This record gives sequence, C-alpha cells and structure tokens, in this order.
Amino acid sequence: MASPVSNPAANADSPEARRYAKLQRRLSIVDFGVGFGLLIVLLAAGWTRGLRDIAYSGARQNYTLAVALYILLLLLISKALSVGLDYYGFRLEHSFHLSNQRLRAWAWDEVKGFLVGLVLAIIAAEILYAVIRAYPQHWWLLAWAVFLALLVLFAQIAPVVLYPIFYEFEPLKNEELKDRLVRLSVQAGTRVRGVYKWNISEKSKKANAALTGLGSTRRIILADTLLDRYSPDEIEAVLAHELGHHVHKHILKSIAVQAGITLFGFWAANWALHLATDRWKMFEMLSDFANLPLLILVGTVLSLLLMPALNAYSRYNERQADRYAFRSIPTVHPFISSMNKLAEQNLSERTPSKWVEWLFHSHPAVSRRVAAAEKWAQSHR
Repeated sequence: MASPVSNPAANADSPEARRYAKLQRRLSIVDFGVGFGLLIVLLAAGWTRGLRDIAYSGARQNYTLAVALYILLLLLISKALSVGLDYYGFRLEHSFHLSNQRLRAWAWDEVKGFLVGLVLAIIAAEILYAVIRAYPQHWWLLAWAVFLALLVLFAQIAPVVLYPIFYEFEPLKNEELKDRLVRLSVQAGTRVRGVYKWNISEKSKKANAALTGLGSTRRIILADTLLDRYSPDEIEAVLAHELGHHVHKHILKSIAVQAGITLFGFWAANWALHLATDRWKMFEMLSDFANLPLLILVGTVLSLLLMPALNAYSRYNERQADRYAFRSIPTVHPFISSMNKLAEQNLSERTPSKWVEWLFHSHPAVSRRVAAAEKWAQSHR
C-alpha cells in the first residue's frame, strides 16, 4: 500500500474552517473579557462588599451560609452576563452544522452546568475560607495541599459522577473491537475497567475519544460519532495516541506541573490579600469572603500569563503521544486518515498561523501531526 503523501491542497483549510475557528477565538476572547471585567468592577466599585452584606443579611449573620449565598449571587450575576454569549455559541455550532442539539436540551444542559458549578464552587469556597479562618498565617500552604487532593479526587470520580450528568454511556457491544482495544491497553501497561460507548450524537456531530479516570475508574470512552464513521484500524490509532499519554506518564507530570503552579498561585493570592487588607484597607480581614473576586483575579492573570508556556508543554506531550501511537500500530496510515477525518468532521484548522497555534492551541496543528506520521513511515520502511 502506498504511503499517503502530503500536499498543500490536502492540508489547506477551507474558508468555512477558517471562519469557524476565527469566530470561536473571538467568542472565547470576548467571554474572557466579560469575566475579567466583572472581577475588576466588583473590586473597583466595591460591589463585592455589597454582595457580602446582602449574603450576611440573607443568612442572618451565619458565616458559613453567607459564603454559600455569596457564591450563588456571584454566579447568578456571572451567568446573567454570559448567557447571551453562551447562546451565541449554541447558534454558532448550528450555523456550521456541527450540532444536533435542540434549544430545550441546550437550555437544560446550561441549567445542569450551572447547578454543578454552583455545588463545586460552594464546596471549594467553604473549604478555602474555613482554612483561612483557622490558619490565617499559613492558610495558603494548607489550602494548596487540600485543593491538590481535590484535583486528584475529581479526576478519579469525574467519569462515574460528573460525565453521566451530561452524557449517556453504555458498555461497548462490539466485542471484537473491545478486545482489540483492551489488548492495546495491556500492551501500554495500563489496566482499563471497561470500554464504553459515549453517546454524543444527540448533541454534536463532532467525534472524540478518551482514556479517562484514575485507578478503579479508568476507562476508554468512544464517541458514537467516532464508532459510526471510523474503521477499527482508525479507532485503534486514535486510542493508541491516548495510551501514549499513559506510557509517558503525562497525567502524573501534568499534576506535578499543576501542583507547582497552584502553589505559586496560592502564594501570590496570599500576598495580594495582605496588600488589599493591610495596606489598602479594602477588606476587614483575610477571611472576609468579599475578597473572593481578588483571589479569582490573581488566578486568572496567572493563567493568562502562563497559557503560552502551558500550551507549548501540552503540544510537546501530544507529539510524544503521537510517536507512541506510530510505534504501537502496524502502519501509520490509519493515524493519518483518522487525523484528516477528525479535522474535517470537527471543522478544525489544519494549518493555523504560528501565533494562533502558540497562543491558543494545546495540540499541534493537524498538518504537523500528519507530516510527522509520514516522516515516521518513511524512516521506518
């Protein structure tokens, strides 16, 4: 079988793909700007203290309940400002024929997303301010350790607790494909607890696959949109890439990187809190939960500054996972065809500009991944 050959025409993006990517970037930038602006206004205008007072009044001066009410008010305001952008995103997917979801189902998902976010935010805030009240001098160190543990916990329970809230999963019935994928997993040195069909077609026309969970919840999930349109060889190639992340211990490495960044973030938040409380007198004490927008702002700025570096690190990991896939499958042809089909089906940019890839992309451009696969095939004939 002849090796696929790259050519500029094959790798060129359609006008539709470029327009979709540009609109998606603009939407994400505007959404970020709205959230960032809200934090600035809450702090600069002192509205966060007004929200705190309303929460205290509604909670009858009960601190724990007031924290929960404050979170509710904050998220309601945030949602009210962003719901228009969320709806635009919904319409955008439909205008490019990438969504099957009806408006009522989308609205219900938005409600569920808000409620899940509310519960998680309240839990995080209650833990954070309980730690600040109990250990005001070293709260940031203890909070860092607690949130790191929560990060690992949620990575483990997400496939069995969070994902099913939004999607339906069922055991894969194709026993031949299932056995093939399990053997590939064993070859990679990981034990999966099942292979599941991920029913996303009622919402999206895009395709995806993942190796999710930790320990007893580790499982392979394959979108029905992938199972319906891709050959077993192509599905195997996609999973081989996902298994490459396990082989190279990318999850553990990413947790370690995130631990370092989070530690610095909590230190920076502690410095900002003391500055705002002790020098600027914006808040009465460190445990004044009206300072939450300041904590979020510190994290947001840090994430923004580190985004290019973290994206570069992610692209490095993705290239490593690709190379593992090349070694694990009999031929790279299914990998190349699956990348091209995914780009077409998901309307992804194959050849984004260098600055766009540098700033926004956590994965290498499809054209680069295909070229790497072809180069591998030529050097291993």
